[in-house]
Amino acid sequence: MRKKAQEKPPMLAQLKQWSRTIKRDVHAIYLTCRDARVPWYAKALGIAVAAYALSPIDLIPGFIPVLGYLDELIVLPLGIMLVVKLIPADVMAEHRELAAAVQDRPASMTGAAAIVLIWVLAFVLVGWLIYRHI
Repeated sequence: MRKKAQEKPPMLAQLKQWSRTIKRDVHAIYLTCRDARVPWYAKALGIAVAAYALSPIDLIPGFIPVLGYLDELIVLPLGIMLVVKLIPADVMAEHRELAAAVQDRPASMTGAAAIVLIWVLAFVLVGWLIYRHI
C-alpha cells in the first residue's frame, strides 16, 4: 500500500512530459527560424510563437482566475501546432533532435548569474533615473 502512495500519479507524469515536449518544440521552432529550408511565412509565425512563449507578458494576465492560464493551455499549443505543420517534417525532426539534446544538458549557472546581473543593473538604472528626476 505504501508503494502506491510514493508513485507519481500518471496524470502528473503526463503533464510533465507534455511540458517538456512544448519546451522542446518552442526551442526547435526557434532553431528552424534560422534554417534556410523553412519558408518565410513559417519563420515569421515561428518567431512570433517562440517570442510569445518566452515572453513574460501574457495575452491574458495570470491573475484572472481560470482565464489567466488559457493562453498557456490553449493559445500557445495551437500556435506551436500550426507552426509545426508549416515547417517541412524532415527539418522539424532534425531541429527537435537538436533541441532535445540541449534540453538534456545541465543548466548553466554562469548564464543564470549573467541574466540576474542584467536585471539587477536594469533595476538600479531605473531607480537612479527616477531618483534623479524627482
